[in-house]
Amino acid sequence: MNEIAAVTETVSEPVTEAVAPEKAKPALPDAQIVTQVKHWTDRLFSFRCTRPASLRFRSGEFVMIGLMNDPDPKTGKVKPLLRAYSIASPSWDEEMEFYSIKVQDGPLTSKLQHIKVGDEIILRPKPVGTLVHDALIPGKRIWFFATGTGFAPFASLLREPQTYEDYDEIIITHTCREAGELTYGRELIESLKTDELLNEVIGEGFWKKIKYYPTTTREESAKMGRITDLMRSGEAFEDLGVPPLNPESDRAMICGNLAFNLELKDLFENTYGLEEGANSKPAHFVVEKAFLD
Repeated sequence: MNEIAAVTETVSEPVTEAVAPEKAKPALPDAQIVTQVKHWTDRLFSFRCTRPASLRFRSGEFVMIGLMNDPDPKTGKVKPLLRAYSIASPSWDEEMEFYSIKVQDGPLTSKLQHIKVGDEIILRPKPVGTLVHDALIPGKRIWFFATGTGFAPFASLLREPQTYEDYDEIIITHTCREAGELTYGRELIESLKTDELLNEVIGEGFWKKIKYYPTTTREESAKMGRITDLMRSGEAFEDLGVPPLNPESDRAMICGNLAFNLELKDLFENTYGLEEGANSKPAHFVVEKAFLD
């Protein structure tokens, strides 16, 4: 859930990573210290930072984060530059994780992409959002639909024990233009298999409930095509070995660009008979309206 979400180019360089040797004390109000930075491609990166001691959030929510802007040329005043970002880490994590695109002329991401371990970022500790379990009524199978960096809230929910307590099956679709954009999500899902803490807390082999369905729309990959087209043709359901969505058993969350969100919403309501839910009125599916691609 970023200023502009993932439209990226694949690069051949390996993932670069920096980790903080120790934590420092923030100097700015609402500031947190960057503890880790990973550059996945030339236009995608993730980072971790310290977590405010009082911050409580539900997996799938987002917060406002940012940096101090340049001084106003007329007044000389400096104001914070903030954007809504999904929290990619689960609610139980001691740190905060975020997944972002790099936009060379973007007001925030043009600066944010250069952060290093030990730097400060501003994090307003007021989480909100619709991609939470509370906004859905009980079901058998949950679908996570993402484009680009819209994978971030699902990175949180895939590491949330309640996801596996509430559902027998978890299906995550991730549609990007280039194959390199899929790396963050693929590696996160793969890491669940060897996560000792989650295997102990949720149950050995909990990750076997997950069905991962990545697709690309430009670069050649194992599965090409827009997820909405693959659903309409029935190919996606055949590949996954599941029936089309229905109100009795299926629940869904959507986080992607505006056109993608609207197309899926229309598909859910007019083809599959699902009803949109909210925190105040749980139903069959929810859409993250704050995400911009």
